[in-house]
Amino acid sequence: MFRLVEPVTIEATIKKSRFIASAFPVVDEAEATRVIAENSSVTANHNCWAWRIGQGYRFSDDGEPTGTAGKPILATIDGRSLDNVVVIVTRWFGGILLGTGGLVRAYGGTAGACLKTATLAPIVTMVERKLDLRVSDLSMVKARLSSFEGVRIVAQHFDGVSAEMNLQIPEDDLETISRLIADLTRGRSKLEP
Repeated sequence: MFRLVEPVTIEATIKKSRFIASAFPVVDEAEATRVIAENSSVTANHNCWAWRIGQGYRFSDDGEPTGTAGKPILATIDGRSLDNVVVIVTRWFGGILLGTGGLVRAYGGTAGACLKTATLAPIVTMVERKLDLRVSDLSMVKARLSSFEGVRIVAQHFDGVSAEMNLQIPEDDLETISRLIADLTRGRSKLEP
């Protein structure tokens, strides 16, 4: 799965109708709803949209025939394996009817062209783990953990002899980091859920 790094917008003219497609990264349904409201044009004939956030999704044809706008936009999002994204395609009618097939191609194609220009980043699944270790091992472990991209120390507590750290670790690195900690501490410490 991928996410948008930043918002992106493109414009297209299809049979005299003007289309503007905009894609935005979002974190939840409330933000998606706000983004749609803020980026819909009151002068346009249609503001069609779709969003996907995890397993949740929604779409709207905004007055276009059922299934000709929102679903093709959502299919484009899913086809690019995107998550946490909302895509809005706004249409100003140009006087030529596109028909249902033409509308599907116009909305899906404009959304696809927009997403093609977007900068994407992979979505990294993070896991939280607790680590208890001797204070004497702390600086060495922290130094080695800093060489892994994405590892974050969320909290640390010391009592003079031992240290406790709460870590966020990319799931793909969990096994490697677990072995590294065991090796560095000669088996005295290990990651715990």
